[in-house]
Amino acid sequence: MKLGAIAKTLGLTLENGSPEAEITGVAGIEEAGPGQITFVSNPKYAAVAKTTKASAIIVDEKFSAVSTALLRGSNPYLAFAKAIELFYQPPRYEPGVHPTAVIHPTVKIAPEAHVGPYVSIDRDVEIGPNAVLLAHVVIYAGVKIGSNFFAHAHSVVREYCRIGNNVILQNGVIIGGDGYGFAKDEHGRWQKILQSGPTVLEDDVEVQSNSCVDRASVGETRIARGVKIDNLAQVGHGSSIGENTLLCAQVGLAGSTEVGKNAILAGQVGVAGHCHVGDGVIITAQSGTHGDIPAGSMVSGAPAFDHKLWLRCMAVFPKLPEIAKLLRTPK
Repeated sequence: MKLGAIAKTLGLTLENGSPEAEITGVAGIEEAGPGQITFVSNPKYAAVAKTTKASAIIVDEKFSAVSTALLRGSNPYLAFAKAIELFYQPPRYEPGVHPTAVIHPTVKIAPEAHVGPYVSIDRDVEIGPNAVLLAHVVIYAGVKIGSNFFAHAHSVVREYCRIGNNVILQNGVIIGGDGYGFAKDEHGRWQKILQSGPTVLEDDVEVQSNSCVDRASVGETRIARGVKIDNLAQVGHGSSIGENTLLCAQVGLAGSTEVGKNAILAGQVGVAGHCHVGDGVIITAQSGTHGDIPAGSMVSGAPAFDHKLWLRCMAVFPKLPEIAKLLRTPK
């Protein structure tokens, strides 16, 4: 593909390069070679841009000129993401139902759907147009799913859950598994609490591999539009997550957690049950929260507190033995 055509397609401005240059693919800035384009959105890679062997670099408008051809735009990371789509063609799945699939006669599924080997769809399920269900996907009874649903192998949607449009479930995802609810009886034994409420995924949600979004004991568990849940995450029963929030790998939300819009919970964050995390909150990696967090906050640590104060505390922490020794020394 010609460099000029790429610039036009992505809405970028070509600088210091020939529009006729042939581009064959994309790569990271340290691995890219001739015929490939790369990007710089993190300032720490700016120096590498001077030595990269890539034929062109996607950068922002303020990036300093280098000898390599530049494609300038306001959001280099997003532009690079779209550039990948120009060169990578994912597998196409033709309409049809594999002969090993088991589909209940009451199921309503658009005729252009792709239903792969050993898929199981129980009674009274409705699935909208352009669905792709790959091998061993299981849809329990009474599930309602919108258009452009894509379920990778071994993903499961449990009974009566509701899935919006443009939802992607990666391998091994379980939507609507039982919440972790038990009550102790008079003999000290744990009795299971029936988990009767469905899980609801709104439009444009993606849940990545081996993550679980539990159903509620009563009410519902709701994942709002545009939420992205990374691998190995756990959303407890009765929780709600606001629009465009990110849950990174191994995040764990206890039951009845409320997370607002546009929040980011980094890897291995844990949130105690019945807590409210406000809009736009950032919780840094491996932090643990045990109370409500106001909107717009950035917190770190376990228990988590203001991120700037946490940085100051961490700077002092290695010096504590020396400080303690000075305090114990007789005057």
